[in-house]
This record gives sequence, structure tokens and C-alpha cells, in this order.
Amino acid sequence: MPDIGVLDTHLHYETRGDGQPVVFLHGNPTSSHLWRNVLPRMPGSVRALALDLVGMGRSGKPDIAYSFADQARYLDAWIERMGLSEVVLVGHDWGGALALDWAARHPHRVRGIAFLETIVRPMSWQDLPESARPVFTMLRTPGAGEQAVLEENLFIERALAANIARLGERDHAVYRDPYPTPASRRPLLQWPRAMPIDGQPADVVARVEAYDAWLAASVDVPKLMPVFHDGPGLMGPAVEAWVRDHAARVEIVDCGVAGHHAPEDQPAAIAAALSAWIGRHGLDAEPAGAVTAP
Repeated sequence: MPDIGVLDTHLHYETRGDGQPVVFLHGNPTSSHLWRNVLPRMPGSVRALALDLVGMGRSGKPDIAYSFADQARYLDAWIERMGLSEVVLVGHDWGGALALDWAARHPHRVRGIAFLETIVRPMSWQDLPESARPVFTMLRTPGAGEQAVLEENLFIERALAANIARLGERDHAVYRDPYPTPASRRPLLQWPRAMPIDGQPADVVARVEAYDAWLAASVDVPKLMPVFHDGPGLMGPAVEAWVRDHAARVEIVDCGVAGHHAPEDQPAAIAAALSAWIGRHGLDAEPAGAVTAP
């Protein structure tokens, strides 16, 4: 599958189908592999593109900080390099935050957006489950976070399997392969340190506040939020209620029992919800003047 030169590195992506571009963005610590059972179920009238974020999956690992701003900069450059004039975005976890951020900064180029198990608002420590607070405190502590993520490979070896109902060894190996050394795992550590908790980091809080304003104002953009139950996830009832109250033109669809990495547990239900939503809003009709991606 294709790689393309972007800025000072290369980005890998999977692609399937032709037509209106639908861009799938993963989160931490996964890759485009997360969408492997969703893309084949998408309508033939769309071109599904699943990107490996910079430093993750089969994409290159340039010498950068892997901040949220860095990730957004490489995503911007990839979309431009691919010649995607108008897009539908689908994002999970941090991929959802990046999708919302891109949409807020390019409001005339987003045709629709779907987000699941992602960050929809700035958080407080009280918003996290009580059991998760010491973990995130540790991850944000210099030295302790490096030991857990860089040395012990916490996200790949423990957290990933704990949040998926059935993770086979072959798929686990695909997620593990990009991170053979402590240095290669730096992107995985930067994500929890970017969580917008109690006002920090301020730059990420500002971005989330900006896309929250866009969520409320973008009455012309269809939105979809698949939700799940009976699994360890980010989007509990309080978050779902907040989205219902604050996001314009949003549809919320229950896609069944799943953990945080829901496309692993419920790919068919997610694909069905996306396909029906795309059809209802005519999002598979390629806009006039669209540029063909390489």
C-alpha cells in the first residue's frame, strides 16, 4: 500500500475504493490497521483512506517533539499533498481530536465528520475515572512516564489488549512492530501528555476550545458519533449528553458492546453506521472540481 513524501518524511496510508474521499484517522497507540475491518465494508462510492499518523504505524519517524501541533502539521501537509479538496473525516481517539481540529481550521472543506471515543471538550481530573487518575498522573510525570512507555512499552504490551475484547497475537504484533526501541516509542508518550486536563497543556486546550466552538456553529456539516457500552471507554453518558447539547446537527448511534478501541470490537456496526450516515446526507457524491488523489 502507498507511502507518500510529506515534509521531511514519508507517511503511509491504506486506500480502498474510488469517489468521495473519506479519511480515517487512528489514535494512540494504533495505526491504520485499526480500520482494516471497516474499510472493506464502506460503500463503493467512496474512497476510504486510512492514514498512519507521523511517527506511528508504517509512517516515518522524524526528529520532532510529536506534539499535537506537530501531528496536525503533518496531517495538514498530507491532505494537501494528496490533493484532497473536500473531505469526510472519521476519527478515533486522538485521530478524532485531529479530525475536529482540522475541520475547525478548514470549515469550507469538510463535508461531514464522524468521531468516536475521542476528546470532545477540555477535561478536569474529575472527568477521568478514579482508577485512571493515578495512571495519567504517572504518565505526565517526568521520568516515570518515560520508564512506563519508553522502557516498558506500556501502551502496546498492556493497555492495548486491556481495551480490546479479543486481540489476536498476529494483530498485536502489527501494532507492536513499529516500536522496537525506547526512542521509537516517543510518539506514544506525547499523546497522554497532550490530554487537555485542568488547563494544561494550554495550546491543546485552546485547540479543543476552538473546535468546540466549530462543533456548535457548523449547522451545515453533518456529524456522527458512534457510542458503545459495557466497555472501558472515554465516551460515557456525561460526554454523550454534552455532545447532544453542544454539537450542531449531530446523530448519535449505539454500536454495541466495545472497549475504547471500538473498531477492533465492532467494525461491522461502525461501518454500517457510517455507511447509512453517508447515504442519508449524500456524502458519497464527489464534489465538483475535486482533485484526484495519487
